Amino acid sequence: MITITPRSIPAPALQSLLDAGYSVALAKIFAARGITDSKQLGTSFADLLPFDNLKNVHEMARLLADSIAAQKKLLVIADYDADGATACAVAVRGLRAFGARVDFIVPNRFEYGYGLTPEIVHLASRSQPDILLTVDNGIASVEGVAAANRLGMQVLVTDHHLPGDALPDAACIVNPNQPGCMFPSKHLAGVGVMFYALLALRAELRIRGQMTEDRGRKLVELLDLVALGTVADVVKLDQNNRILVQQGLQRIRAGRACAGINALLQVAKKSLSKVSSTDLGFTVGPRLNAAGRLDDMSLGINCLLADDAATAMEIAAELDALNRERRSIEADMQDSANAALEQSDPGDNFTLALFDETWHQGVIGILASRLKDKFHRPVIAFARAIAGAGEGDYR
Repeated sequence: MITITPRSIPAPALQSLLDAGYSVALAKIFAARGITDSKQLGTSFADLLPFDNLKNVHEMARLLADSIAAQKKLLVIADYDADGATACAVAVRGLRAFGARVDFIVPNRFEYGYGLTPEIVHLASRSQPDILLTVDNGIASVEGVAAANRLGMQVLVTDHHLPGDALPDAACIVNPNQPGCMFPSKHLAGVGVMFYALLALRAELRIRGQMTEDRGRKLVELLDLVALGTVADVVKLDQNNRILVQQGLQRIRAGRACAGINALLQVAKKSLSKVSSTDLGFTVGPRLNAAGRLDDMSLGINCLLADDAATAMEIAAELDALNRERRSIEADMQDSANAALEQSDPGDNFTLALFDETWHQGVIGILASRLKDKFHRPVIAFARAIAGAGEGDYR
């Protein structure tokens, strides 16, 4: 039997919100979710936390500014989910706007796995970059960073995942969850971390007299991508993330989103003027993720980097087709998993672990998530990887 435990409602917070003019219903909802003051509900860009407390962000800005001045070649190493794709697009668009020479690669999950592995480093070295810049990954890439260092490539890490016992020997790491970082919001998505790095870079370029107002305003144009990645990665929407998401939604509704996001919404038959965070999380995000699950996330990133509507729409149609294929695969996998579980009562088991030779390794994460929601316990789903070994996803 499922027991529903209501959240507690702190009386002082409730009274503060009532005094600010909120209805009883809204005041209870906000207070139960940790809001203690009406100021925490502000979504103005001016209320965004400053970047100064983000550990190493000033050094990151100096290194990036130096690379732009020397016209060094930067290569962004992305992740193959929606957060990684949007973080890559933000990095490439933002750095190019500031005059950098920059390109990207994203690991194919079926060949290279996650993050900056030594194999990805050797693949990246074929482009002869001076600097590798990770987005939404890198904090656990101890061996990959070591490989890059041996090949003479400098590594800059932007990530939001929890670090392991040892940090990689990178030239600079920006991650709100690394030891010693005093940044108040620990819930930035990978795309949010990259956006903050660009805010610091803009400030550094202004100090050097290398930033015009027109170029500086380019960062605001990236907020639609920041909103998409933040929502799709299902990070906690604390006040700082709410500001980033709301600002991005306002740009999309006003018709000022990038061509790729507009195209993804159009193939899903969504009205731009009425877009919500739900549309980002359940309409745009899955279509973008479908590339990383079934094919190559380069397709999704190129959609977000497209500047003309025709190219973006062409790629968005491919992503929409991949998402339909993903849904079909997922439905078949759910049917087989449910059939297997019908013959084995989970009972009081703390976890469920399932394996099927026919399951698609790019979709097992979704399967594990669906089963977790159904059976209310942690689930590990395994599939056979291309190399023959098993691959699992835990939810």
